[in-house]
Amino acid sequence: MKSLFTNSVAGLMLLSGLSVAIADTVVLAPEQETTIREYVKKEPLASIKLPGVELKVGSTVPEKVELHKVPNVKYEYTVIDDQTVVVDPETHTIVKILN
Repeated sequence: MKSLFTNSVAGLMLLSGLSVAIADTVVLAPEQETTIREYVKKEPLASIKLPGVELKVGSTVPEKVELHKVPNVKYEYTVIDDQTVVVDPETHTIVKILN
């Protein structure tokens, strides 16, 4: 019985950790992505180089990187290594890389 209880508690802890990880994932709504893509086409930026920064969703860009606002969207963007990167301006976390 003790083993069953221990396994159940461990399972619940694992599941609760999983739900926290899922809650931290940012989902960019399709209409937001469309708005950003259209705005980026109208307002292109010069690409910058950031050696040592891994461009992937969830990584952060240094605060020194200038982010550019998109009207009516929470997220901002910049262009790094010829890739348009959508960033949460509060945390500087990459939420989407547009190709």
